[in-house]
Amino acid sequence: MKRNYQKELDEILEKINRTEKKPTLLLHSCCAPCSSYVLEYLSQFFRITVFYYNPNIFPPIEYEKRSREQMKLIQSMDTKYPVEFIKAVYREQEFYNQVKDYEDTPEGGKRCFLCYQLRLRQTAQKGKELGFDYFTTTLSISPLKNAATINEIGEALAKEQDIRYLVSDFKKKNGYQRSVQLSKAYHLYRQDYCGCIFSQKEREAKREVNLEIK
Repeated sequence: MKRNYQKELDEILEKINRTEKKPTLLLHSCCAPCSSYVLEYLSQFFRITVFYYNPNIFPPIEYEKRSREQMKLIQSMDTKYPVEFIKAVYREQEFYNQVKDYEDTPEGGKRCFLCYQLRLRQTAQKGKELGFDYFTTTLSISPLKNAATINEIGEALAKEQDIRYLVSDFKKKNGYQRSVQLSKAYHLYRQDYCGCIFSQKEREAKREVNLEIK
């Protein structure tokens, strides 16, 4: 039976809302726009630290640009509890090693799943190391990403690393639309490709085809 991750999240948040002490959450973020709604939503229930670990992003200047936008958002948002920030060192080779032999897989396929696994594993490990109560990711907010796969990976890593994973499907409750609104409100830079060199090339190829059709 298909799981309703939003309903499961609602139940978790309802329990947390009844507790006096709010748990800590290490939130993997792929970019500021995707994190905007998630921070607005979850900061009511958790003490959040954003973990910016994205070795898939290409080129390096793009990594730094997205990182700066993330910091800009954190500093600008009025959240119930202060949001902290951890920026990982950019090591693009970790991504290339992870997706070896799947470089030509279309976006949304096996290469992407391996990329999710890489970033979520690092988040789980960092969360365990620093003593966080939960970890999760902003990735499920994208209409182009498979929430079931993301959650399956997260739950498997939770068992592997002995830390709780917060299930989610942040595109629900108009989450994606809200992230677009918040991005405009905070004047955030919104990229036009997922992040890696392969998604960039795929986007450029599609753009060229569209130009030819016109």
